[in-house]
Amino acid sequence: MAELDFLADPLLLKPLTKTRKENINLEDLSKEELIEKVKSLKLHVQQLRNVIANKDKSALPFAKKKQKGRKFDFNKYKRRRILLRVSYFGWDYCGFASQEDDGRTIESELFAALLQTKLVEDRTQSNYHRCGRTDKGVSGTGQAISIDVRTNLVEGVGIYEQEGYNGEQKEGDQEIDFCTVLNRNLPEDIRVTGWAPAPRLDFSARFDCDGRSYKYIFPRGQVDIVRMEQAGQLLLGEHDYRNFCRMDVNNGIVKFVRRIDSVVVECVDREVPSQDGPYDMCCLIISGKAYLWHQIRCIMSVLLMVGEGLEEEDVITQLLDVEKHPCRPAYQMASDLPLNLFSARYEGVVWQSEQVSMEFILKSMQKLWTQNAVKATMVRETLKELEKESGLSVVGQLDILTGRRWLKSYTKLLQLPVCPSLADKVRTVVKRRKIDITQKTEEEKGDEVEDMDS
Repeated sequence: MAELDFLADPLLLKPLTKTRKENINLEDLSKEELIEKVKSLKLHVQQLRNVIANKDKSALPFAKKKQKGRKFDFNKYKRRRILLRVSYFGWDYCGFASQEDDGRTIESELFAALLQTKLVEDRTQSNYHRCGRTDKGVSGTGQAISIDVRTNLVEGVGIYEQEGYNGEQKEGDQEIDFCTVLNRNLPEDIRVTGWAPAPRLDFSARFDCDGRSYKYIFPRGQVDIVRMEQAGQLLLGEHDYRNFCRMDVNNGIVKFVRRIDSVVVECVDREVPSQDGPYDMCCLIISGKAYLWHQIRCIMSVLLMVGEGLEEEDVITQLLDVEKHPCRPAYQMASDLPLNLFSARYEGVVWQSEQVSMEFILKSMQKLWTQNAVKATMVRETLKELEKESGLSVVGQLDILTGRRWLKSYTKLLQLPVCPSLADKVRTVVKRRKIDITQKTEEEKGDEVEDMDS
């Protein structure tokens, strides 16, 4: 079968179901045997999830167990479709989205808090959507989710009467302070900084998002940020960014055209006023609507090469020419540590929070700032003493972020070995999974592939 068949129907490349992976003829089993097998597998999966979650100190297993042990009549309250703006530092988490084989994620802690506060009864019934998912180590101070929660009100924007509602709520009840209630039950590095009633009952934090912006913080080192920003302008517009991402063919992603609306590079904190220095902190800001897997980190890696004078600006244009360069050079993408989803934009959504809630958020974030600022200052003071004593001036601030090994001679980007092409990757997936187009089911045809944010 030609690879073009799979480019036309990329859902065929999605991972096989467990049933298809196992060499078991389920048709030979009786109904009772099938039921027992399903129960056994569900129990085994839950046990594995609990082991992983407990190892990573996730609060979700405890919240679920506590939920089962306490009776609460959710049908006494109506539901409200709302958006929550979530701010988190993802350095100590296994990414944002909960996965079957992951433990402590941002999502797991969010739902632990939602269950503990009785705002939701169960995730599967909450009509939950996230704006985008961030990878392990990536932060998101402007992430957004949409969800149906319990409300104290009987009418208002986003409020509806769910099936089974039997409440006797009175008009004029004060709405739940969602931010305060949740923040009291979340880890210090996760905060709900605002909420808003959804404009429609089918409003989605993902599909109704008008734009997403990322920030990438980095020390100046030897980078010319003006040159870096000029190179970034070549990325603007709609392009095929396959040479600026990791191809996620395993999940059926075979189209790599996206649009970038703006690229800005600026200095946000100078060590010495009115003077450039290697310890200045700078920031790359990229705005667009949707992104590919690791797209921002790959872009950042190439722009840093340009900023350090290792590459010319036109390398961007050459990498965007996928006819001439169909395979991505095997360069190291930039670190996940400084990457931050800082803004998700929605038309007509006005975020709100109570003053007492914002005071709590500011104080808890100031605590995080103090802990990290004190450490950074102690290290910087030590560096100053050592530099003064030795008389040396070493500029290696960026090494930990670029991942590039120190070499006597630098190999140009377009002279590096290349990664497999899209066609090669498709062939590999087809061969490994022994995919037969005649065996695809209607369910597989209808599955939707979710874009991966960087």
